[in-house]
Amino acid sequence: MSKVLVVDDSLTDRRVTTTYLEQAGLSVLDVESAEEALEKLSQYQPNLIVLDVVMGGKSGFELCRTLKADLETKKIPVILCSSKSTEADKMWGDVVGADAYLAKPVDRDELINKVQQLIAS
Repeated sequence: MSKVLVVDDSLTDRRVTTTYLEQAGLSVLDVESAEEALEKLSQYQPNLIVLDVVMGGKSGFELCRTLKADLETKKIPVILCSSKSTEADKMWGDVVGADAYLAKPVDRDELINKVQQLIAS
C-alpha cells in the first residue's frame, strides 16, 4: 500500500485531503507543520507528499525546496496545494521542485488522479 504524508496547518483541509486519499486506498499520515513533517519523514518514508503552501513557521515552498535538495528525499513526489493559485505561485512551485500544484479547495478526482500518476511514475 502506498503511503502519503499530508502537511497542512488547517485541520479541516488536512481531514478532507486525508479522507480523499484513504478512500482511494492509500495509507495516510497527516501533520500540521513543516517541522513536524521533517521529524516524521525518516520513520514514515512516504511514497508522496501533499503539502500546503501557506503555513505558520516554514512555508510549503521552503519545505519543498529543502526536500528536493536532500539526497534522502529528493525523489519523493511533492504536490503543493494552496489557495494561492496565481501563475506566479505555480511558477514558484516549479522553481522549488514541486511535481504538481493544485488549487484549494482541492478537487477530489484531480487530487486522486495526480497522486496515482505520480506514485506510478
